[in-house]
Amino acid sequence: MVKVNDFEQAKDIQYGVGSKQRFPDSANTHYTFPSVDDLLSDADQIAEMVQHHMSYQKPRLLTLRNYFKGNNTTILTGKRRKEEHVADNRATHNFAKYVSQFVQGYMVGIPLKTTYPEETINEKLRDMNRANDADEHNSELILDQSIYGRAYEILYRSQDDQIKFTTLDAVSTFVVYDDTVEMLPIAGIRYMDNQFRDNETIVYVYTAKRIYIFKGSQNLDNIKLDREQEHSFDGVPIIEYSNNKFRQGDFEDVLNLIDLYDSAQSDLANYSQDLNDAMLKIVGNLEIDAEEARDMKEKNILFLRTEPTTTGTSTQADAGYIYKQYDVAGSEAYKDRIANDIHMFTATPNMNDENFGGVQSGEAMKYKLFLLEQKRATKERLFKKSLRDRYRLINNIMRVAAEGEFDVNDLTITFTENLPENIAKEMEWFTGAGGRLSNETMLSMLTFVENPQEEIEKIEEEDKNSPLSQPVYDFEANEQEEVSHNE
Repeated sequence: MVKVNDFEQAKDIQYGVGSKQRFPDSANTHYTFPSVDDLLSDADQIAEMVQHHMSYQKPRLLTLRNYFKGNNTTILTGKRRKEEHVADNRATHNFAKYVSQFVQGYMVGIPLKTTYPEETINEKLRDMNRANDADEHNSELILDQSIYGRAYEILYRSQDDQIKFTTLDAVSTFVVYDDTVEMLPIAGIRYMDNQFRDNETIVYVYTAKRIYIFKGSQNLDNIKLDREQEHSFDGVPIIEYSNNKFRQGDFEDVLNLIDLYDSAQSDLANYSQDLNDAMLKIVGNLEIDAEEARDMKEKNILFLRTEPTTTGTSTQADAGYIYKQYDVAGSEAYKDRIANDIHMFTATPNMNDENFGGVQSGEAMKYKLFLLEQKRATKERLFKKSLRDRYRLINNIMRVAAEGEFDVNDLTITFTENLPENIAKEMEWFTGAGGRLSNETMLSMLTFVENPQEEIEKIEEEDKNSPLSQPVYDFEANEQEEVSHNE
């Protein structure tokens, strides 16, 4: 069985001893197995897979989490200064959070919309999304994707018999796929330490039909099946959302650049502090002792008394500070180059760039965010694929519960990039050319309107019930009344 401390050994084996590559390939590989029956036939196989994840994959995921939280591990660990008495500042710069939150806001700052052509089903899905706060849920999935390169959600039936979905911790969750070219999911696994029992680990294995709960020691040497239960989703209820083909986080490939920026800024801070604490150098023959020199330093004055020479003249004396000369201008240019590289390789804009700001139309912004647009297109396709898996499982359990049925392929999933749009100028041109838009189209352009058709129905209902909509004098009813009276 794999041991927890084998992460560094894996890098040495794969890339050679002393390799500077941060993560081995085994830190981000998919888990495959011939079939779920083979996987469940021996609990030790499940234990070995979980142990492998804890040993090889969890360290990478925790590192990415630390960088997102601003705990940049490289600058915060190890010994950076040879002398003990000198300054040792450790400045961290949260480029990781900037990148992930920018991507998150760009993709789902305007919530994605899911609609279905049949209004009855559309209403049920809308109510379900509201009950699960789907906008916030999808936003959290996008953020996890950006940080870890993957995100996980689980679907379940709540105690009040409602369909629910929520995110899972990517650090302790993974999906097992079959070994075919289709790579179909056969199990979802999540594990955790028992908070109330020391040295006990609980492993949940979700298959297409059942949930198996295993318990064992912390190193899973004696894992055993504790209990099992059924579910009605007719599919693995844990869904993986991949960020890209290689499941790489959005800032993962610039971790070393972030380290360089941290180091440069820390060195500059150390220089500034060392300059204040520089060593005083006095040259010449002086009649002064250490105690007297200390007293002068405290009073911020230095009085140098020279000694007479044998010829009757006085000796020369000079004082100054010893410190390392630092090229501040060169350092600033170096940091700017690193920062620009970080933004270039993560396809995020540098808000400090004077050429980026200003009043610009949405189209002009798109040209400046061209690389991010390419990344967004890839992320959007993969997200839609997993999102359809979510609604496919929802359809399965709705069919079993006789709550309705729908074709997942008829779902329309719409992402709207969160960019400033110059709609007013477009509308001015369009209406000036004699164009007209339907109410539904105009409502769909408003970001705070979730469902235009529903909003139109509400407006019609309000107009119908408004006193102003009732006629002041009903000519038709009055005419009928006069006819009846004459008869």
